[in-house]
Amino acid sequence: MQRNAPVVTRTRLALAGSALFGLSCLLAWQHRDVDDGLRAEDIAQTTIEQELAEGQDGRQLLLDLVEPEDGEGGSEAELERLVRSLGLRAEPAGFYSETEHLWRVHGSPEQLAALQRELADHPLIEGVEADVTYSLPSGTFSVLDQDQVDDGADIAKPPRPRFVPNDPMYKLQWHLDAINVPEAWMHTRGRGATVAVIDTGVAYKDLEWKKVSAKAVPDLAGIEFVHGKSFVSNGLPDGLDDHAHGTHVTGTVAQATDNGVGVAGIAHKAKIMPLKVLGATGGGSVADIANAIRYAADNGADVINMSLGGPLPSRVMAKAVAYAHDKGVTVVCAAGNEKRSRVSYPAAYEGSVAVAATDYEGKRSFYSNWGKQLDISAPGGDTRSDKNGDGQPDGVLQNTIAIQDPSRNDYLWFQGTSMASPHAAGVAGMIVAQGVTNPKEVERILKETAVHPNKKEWDKEYGAGIIDAEAAAIAARSSYRGERLGFAGLLGLVGLGGLGFAGIGAAAMTGSARRRKLIAGTGLVAGLGLSVGAVTMPAAYMLGGLTTWLGSGLFLSALLPVLLTVVLLQIKSLRGFLAGLSLGWAALLVHGAVVLPTLIEGVPGGAGWDRLWLAGNAALCLWLAHRVGRAGTDSPSDAT
Repeated sequence: MQRNAPVVTRTRLALAGSALFGLSCLLAWQHRDVDDGLRAEDIAQTTIEQELAEGQDGRQLLLDLVEPEDGEGGSEAELERLVRSLGLRAEPAGFYSETEHLWRVHGSPEQLAALQRELADHPLIEGVEADVTYSLPSGTFSVLDQDQVDDGADIAKPPRPRFVPNDPMYKLQWHLDAINVPEAWMHTRGRGATVAVIDTGVAYKDLEWKKVSAKAVPDLAGIEFVHGKSFVSNGLPDGLDDHAHGTHVTGTVAQATDNGVGVAGIAHKAKIMPLKVLGATGGGSVADIANAIRYAADNGADVINMSLGGPLPSRVMAKAVAYAHDKGVTVVCAAGNEKRSRVSYPAAYEGSVAVAATDYEGKRSFYSNWGKQLDISAPGGDTRSDKNGDGQPDGVLQNTIAIQDPSRNDYLWFQGTSMASPHAAGVAGMIVAQGVTNPKEVERILKETAVHPNKKEWDKEYGAGIIDAEAAAIAARSSYRGERLGFAGLLGLVGLGGLGFAGIGAAAMTGSARRRKLIAGTGLVAGLGLSVGAVTMPAAYMLGGLTTWLGSGLFLSALLPVLLTVVLLQIKSLRGFLAGLSLGWAALLVHGAVVLPTLIEGVPGGAGWDRLWLAGNAALCLWLAHRVGRAGTDSPSDAT
């Protein structure tokens, strides 16, 4: 029996290892990156030349210099000399000019066109482009006739458990029921997530500023706002709104809910970061928007919503979107309202979730863009119709300031992909609140749980389909459980096959009765340890968004098994438990390395090293299980 045991062990180990490798490959494929967006390096220089020729202003050029730390030459002094040598007025282009070396150059269209051609191949220039204006998608505004609120038709209640808030106008928000938000509220309200709204600002507090009286919108009372900032010169400070659009968008994301006032919002327990990049007329520059994106990423945003856009691409903005995505921010953008088969920018960039609009019937809205870079759809409304017969337009209803008058507020119906995008951003906040912070995984859940009107996996009309808040919230909490347990089970087979402590099958056939009893007990305790490591450790992922140290690289490593082993190794009865715990811990770390549902803070080398960090620590846990397991079965034999 002893002679055959090594053969059985090696065979079992090989089979378990092959199964583990196969499961890893399968999961890697299932969680593959399917983003077909435009990358900054793919934006052709000829496009920028055309952009400069057709630029709306044609008097400002963005000069993106190569950073010295890139190792491509150019010290700080050399970059400064280059800027001084231009012969035109130049100034840092915003808050991130020091780290990004982004400059705005002023001149006539002819001067800037000549400068662009002159610098096209300069080794210290990463990119040159016109600082054009992006704006709000065109749309239609309607004011709620509050005298007709009580005449609204009741919304049919699905049989599934749902939370119905006491907000009196909630029943007019057909768009929340359309994506099963009341059902999703049974699982999460978005607590722990931070959503940055990059827009015209948000009316979240009172302010008297330069003879302008800005008043807070009452139905945002109780929502937590963080890091508000204005990037628009001569605009209201602290991210406040003087247009109406940004406040309306914020209401869809997180309007105060179940407060007996007005209407409801999707992720109403999330924090909102109000960033003003568009002025009172609804326009803003590429540089300001790019700066706001980087600011949001650097100040703790989990989700960014941008209900704005333009028809021309920008390398500067594409780089900013990639920067935020790499830092773990899910960037959600409106696809545009031009009724064309091409997604606008920034929605079309790689790293953005492009959102089209649907109407009350779940059909693509007449104004919505579509195309190959579309990701998902969400309610955007149609203020021209009343298909549900509630006596009100089928737009998206929220509380916001009166249009371009921050001293007053009202309940307004808006339509557009601008309204669709915050629905998706709110649901993304719900997913983040469930512990899934990796933007690729957030996007994957949004797409895989979406409901396509034509039962397709994807098409240019709807993307992956219309978002489903309830299905997304459930998937964020449970979709990784089976995978993790699968990894744990396979690693358990590896352990039983030959990692040392589970050489029990052979060792228990020899030695004294006391030794056999000890080894059998060790196997039982090892199984308990494996269960502890495999089943309870997902709490680290679930709580990572709420508790910083649980989502840190320090905790999601081999540290805890190593510390427990150092402290408890001398207790022979616990060695099997320690070995099993190390195996279970390794299972979750391997799973994280493959799927990476949660980006990890504090990993040496930054976010790009997350997977390598998890895989390396998983290997350390496996080695530790092997060593501890051997120590658990190498006790001296007793006399028979």
